[in-house]
Amino acid sequence: MKKQFNRMRQLANQTVGRAEKTEVLSEDLLQVEKRLDLVKQVTHSTHKKLTACLQGQQGTDVEKRSVKSPSKKLPLTILAQCLVEGAAVLGDDSLLGKMLKMCGETEEKLALELIQFEFQIERDVVEPLYVLAEVDIPNIQKQRKHLAKLVLDMDSSRTRFHQSSKSSSHPSTLQPGAKAESLREEMEEAANRMEICRDQLSADMYNFVAKEIDYANYFQTLIETQAEYHRKSLEILHSILPQIKAHQEAWVEKPSYGKSLEDHLNISGREIAFPIEACVTMLLECGMQEEGLFRVAPSNSKLKKLKASLDCGVLDVQEYSCDPHAIAGALKSYLRELPEPLMTTELYDEWIQASNIQDMDKRLQALNAACEKLPTDNSNNFRYLVKFLAKLSEYQDSNKMTPGNMAIVLGPNLLWTHTEPNITEMMTTVSLQIVGIIEPIIQHADWFFPGEIEFNLTGCYGSPIHTNHNSNYSSMPSPDMEQSERKQQHDQSRRPLSVATDNMMLEFYKKDGYDAERILLLPTSHSLPHSPPTPPLTHLILNSYI
Repeated sequence: MKKQFNRMRQLANQTVGRAEKTEVLSEDLLQVEKRLDLVKQVTHSTHKKLTACLQGQQGTDVEKRSVKSPSKKLPLTILAQCLVEGAAVLGDDSLLGKMLKMCGETEEKLALELIQFEFQIERDVVEPLYVLAEVDIPNIQKQRKHLAKLVLDMDSSRTRFHQSSKSSSHPSTLQPGAKAESLREEMEEAANRMEICRDQLSADMYNFVAKEIDYANYFQTLIETQAEYHRKSLEILHSILPQIKAHQEAWVEKPSYGKSLEDHLNISGREIAFPIEACVTMLLECGMQEEGLFRVAPSNSKLKKLKASLDCGVLDVQEYSCDPHAIAGALKSYLRELPEPLMTTELYDEWIQASNIQDMDKRLQALNAACEKLPTDNSNNFRYLVKFLAKLSEYQDSNKMTPGNMAIVLGPNLLWTHTEPNITEMMTTVSLQIVGIIEPIIQHADWFFPGEIEFNLTGCYGSPIHTNHNSNYSSMPSPDMEQSERKQQHDQSRRPLSVATDNMMLEFYKKDGYDAERILLLPTSHSLPHSPPTPPLTHLILNSYI
């Protein structure tokens, strides 16, 4: 009891600083002791965060974490199964079904790689970090605490021995030898236990220092394993991408609006773009005498439906044969939504320079030179369109679409610059230059593009017998009708002009000093006796962008 009391008193004295505890570790080991605690903190934190990154079940064999395991699945595995099931629902006949199947199989392979990766990370990094933070370092620290206790015992027994020695030197003390010898043996035994513990602790500390390179290798292994995982995953992705692209490119049913003309023609195996041929052949049947064609805006909902139908390659000719304005609007939209204008950005400056030539013969020569520089696909489609517009102009007495009018409303959809001009410039100088390009090409279409042209190349879009929705004339003349017959029929079904008139264009050209030859090509106001007041030219120009 007295011995325990002395130890408690000594511990209390050391705690409050009234007694010095014997330090048995060297300065180097004291530094190692401090480092032990820091390493433990860092390792524990890293282990915790790294474990949180693992998506699988920790502590489970890799076989039990396979894709077919009934245990908890990886999110990537669940995604793979969802894609495969979706592919089964849609079937291999659809492009989306094929894509889902291929992507699902790829995600399944990636999930297997992820399982292998996490298993290796857990085995080679996570578990060693756990042992270091929660086993090895705590064992050393526990041994350090045990050494501190042994040092305390040694100091206590030494103090009692010294006190006994002092008492034995007093004259009144009798038979001191037996007690002093017992205390001395106790002191030596305590010192021996302390020394054994100290040596073991020192060895463990030195081993910790020596193994720091091994601990560092855990993190090198982490990076190497991640690199290998990502390399294998990348190989899987690279191997499937060409197959996915091949299926995409082989799929014929591709949208045409907003897509490159060259790509659309290559994929569809066509010479003339599908929207252009479909719209032109339908207009030849039902729109040649429609007043304000390309100028009057169609119903927005009808236009959207027709564009979507053309994008799908499915077209109900009968449905749209009674709405030529929607057909014309769909054609304008296709031309405007091309990534590059049909007359090409590369030739833009050359077209504009040609439009600035005052002499008409020289201008025609310059325009023809630019036409000859068009790429084959652009040239074929431009020729097709110009030939149609030239045929449309033959009905200008009824449809009011002179070459000049068509140039105004269609020109900005055939040629534009990628630089954004201000609105005033867009509606004046640039638009007039484009009119100066398109109008003479339409007027001299047979000179620019000699020979006849077959519009209905695929024979799929011409409508059957057509009854026009306009009550002002009951039947549509054939495009091949003789001019005298067409004029006679037109005179019987005359309609007043409901949009900007050719007379307004005449006045505008006179005001801006255009040469007389071009002005004479436009109808005069005498042919439009009942025309209402006309809107400004800007309305007509802005309509070309609608």
